[in-house]
Amino acid sequence: QAGGFAWEDCGGGRDPVVLQSLSVAPDPISIPGSLRVSAAVNSKKAMVSPLKVVVVVEKALGDLWIQLPCIDELGSCTYNDICTILDNLIPPGTPCPEPLLTYGIPCHCPFKAGSYSLPASDFVLPDVELPSWMTNGNYRVRAVASNGGAELGCVKVAFSLQAN
Repeated sequence: QAGGFAWEDCGGGRDPVVLQSLSVAPDPISIPGSLRVSAAVNSKKAMVSPLKVVVVVEKALGDLWIQLPCIDELGSCTYNDICTILDNLIPPGTPCPEPLLTYGIPCHCPFKAGSYSLPASDFVLPDVELPSWMTNGNYRVRAVASNGGAELGCVKVAFSLQAN
């Protein structure tokens, strides 16, 4: 099987926010299913609103990589302020969901400078109705976070997806 999970920090170590480690299992990722994730991030700078994130999602089609469009906030989208999206998902004043709460990982802006570590933790991936163009296959995702035009961090992730 082509693909498989891989990641890299694409900021060249120069960005203030660096993804130091990331692991995801199983591979391929199954939806619905359980996902075990661990990660470590180091931030030399606070991340404040507006925190812009540009995401480019590509899907393998034979030997070609096709960029997926942004449809219903899924795919290759520009999110002008992730902070507002987080506030809509988790109302301010509400405790962060587990396992973030246990490990002291914030879920609202501003994110203070420092090191954040998520030991191997299980997440349940619900049986969501994915658009047909986002089902089985190999994917590449590049996400760049910025504030006021200054790049904060960049990460590339490759993975395989398998709908059950």
